Amino acid sequence: MTERFMLSRRDLLKTSAAGAALGLASASFPISRAFAAAVTVGFIYVGPKDDYGYNQAHAEGAATLKAIEGISVVEEENVPETVDVQKSMESMINLDGASLIFPTSFGYFDPHMLAMCAKFPDVQFRHCGGMWNKDKHPMNAGSYFGYIGMGQYLNGVAAGHATKTKKIGFVAAKPIPQVLLN
Repeated sequence: MTERFMLSRRDLLKTSAAGAALGLASASFPISRAFAAAVTVGFIYVGPKDDYGYNQAHAEGAATLKAIEGISVVEEENVPETVDVQKSMESMINLDGASLIFPTSFGYFDPHMLAMCAKFPDVQFRHCGGMWNKDKHPMNAGSYFGYIGMGQYLNGVAAGHATKTKKIGFVAAKPIPQVLLN
């Protein structure tokens, strides 16, 4: 076997984790023609779409939606977590006709997305994270987050084995469900 085709354990773990995540995600959300009429979907990003993080993951999802007949996508990058995001959402609704909006940053949820939910009850808003509560928030709001617990566990085990001490630490930035599950 030549050097060109050799994988380290780390590369194998990374590739396996990425493949498993992609397979699970695609199996969980089959794409089909579910809409009778054209739909406009808005995506708002706090930074650039090619950041190798949440923005890019959402931009890749938006690109997949664009390929589906009857769905148009509007996107806006580099929108700060201020009233500017409310202006972006309002513009997508009033000017572009968006009926589903994905404000993708953590800081967009409260108060910005919630304010727009109250102002536009016929528009659906979905936020990446576990912040939405059916008893507390409007019904045209919602949140989503992939089940990544097993992948995070395996990544932690692999990271621990990659250290000299076989130990790792974790700093939780915000006390929200997807962070606390780590």
